[in-house]
Amino acid sequence: MPIQKQFTLSGEKTIVIGHRGTPGYLPEHTIEGYTNAIKMGADFIEPDLVVTKDGFLVVRHEPMLSGTTNVSEMPEFASKKTTKNIDGKQITDWFVSDFTLAEIKKLRAKQAFAERPQEFNNLYLIPTFEEVIALAKQKSKELGRTIGIYPETKHPSFHEALNLPITDKLLTALEVAGWNNSEAPVFVQSFEVSNLQYIRSKSTVKTIQLLSCTDVALNGDLIFSVPKGELISDGMPYDWYLKGDTRDFGFFITPKGLDFVKTYATGIGPWKPFIIPYTATDVNKDGIADDKNADGKINEADKMALPPTSLINEAHKRGLQVHAYTFRNESHRLLSDYNNNPHLEYQAFYRLGLDGVFSDFTDTAIQARSLDLK
Repeated sequence: MPIQKQFTLSGEKTIVIGHRGTPGYLPEHTIEGYTNAIKMGADFIEPDLVVTKDGFLVVRHEPMLSGTTNVSEMPEFASKKTTKNIDGKQITDWFVSDFTLAEIKKLRAKQAFAERPQEFNNLYLIPTFEEVIALAKQKSKELGRTIGIYPETKHPSFHEALNLPITDKLLTALEVAGWNNSEAPVFVQSFEVSNLQYIRSKSTVKTIQLLSCTDVALNGDLIFSVPKGELISDGMPYDWYLKGDTRDFGFFITPKGLDFVKTYATGIGPWKPFIIPYTATDVNKDGIADDKNADGKINEADKMALPPTSLINEAHKRGLQVHAYTFRNESHRLLSDYNNNPHLEYQAFYRLGLDGVFSDFTDTAIQARSLDLK
């Protein structure tokens, strides 16, 4: 039986967030990628924020550079490769916090996913946060519609420990832009809690508590335990871990946890299985999902959707928005229920009253939203 369509908290259409720009087509976190998302109809563009050695907010998905830039190809930066602790994991790489802004501007972006277009590698600069704000304002004026920004402060505790006050720098940039208030077209997101609470103590800007887990069990249960040596922040807020608080992200989907979020945030940003979990067969009982489609690989295409949870309804009862991540087109990232058609995944979530989608393919999200509204 089809699920009866539910409404978003506002009653308006689900917002489409250009996740890192349009990384399905162009290297992520570039002005060109954001411009493409806007052209395709994104309501918001999402810059992930990290801080340079000299205190500038620049836009990268992580403090590390090798996965999304050509830094490894530049001999002058070879000596900057080092090892740092990121949320409990020792990572060897080049870190933004060891580079000045002038040095960052010598780098060029590259595609982070091997199966996506590579021909735009080494063409585009790494933008600052201010440049992304300027783009959103410019395009809003040109197009006659509001384009918002959806910044994420990446690993706040890591930056604060280096005396790089990422949250204060974010608030300053929003203040300069005239966007440090609840009416601004801005959501600030984080997997940590303390910085969002700090923002709420200083500002009325909209905030989103992100939720993660490390995996999904074969029966559909969310797994929050973190394998030794992996990022603690995959299973729990890292700032809580540093304080000795043992609660994981599962806390936030309980009634008590949602009540807690309401004290400092506008909503939650869960991974998709928090809303539509999935299961898999395991005929030989080896604890590993069967290769259902016999393509020699185990991925989302081998798994089946379970009935939706009540998370959206419970959040809405408390006046909390729900924005889910990340929607992608590739067949191996789609559950078997969606028959290699990403529109079907979007529509499954839209019909639950989801307030926002983070998408690598803005055009597909917009198309599916149009189909769903008919």
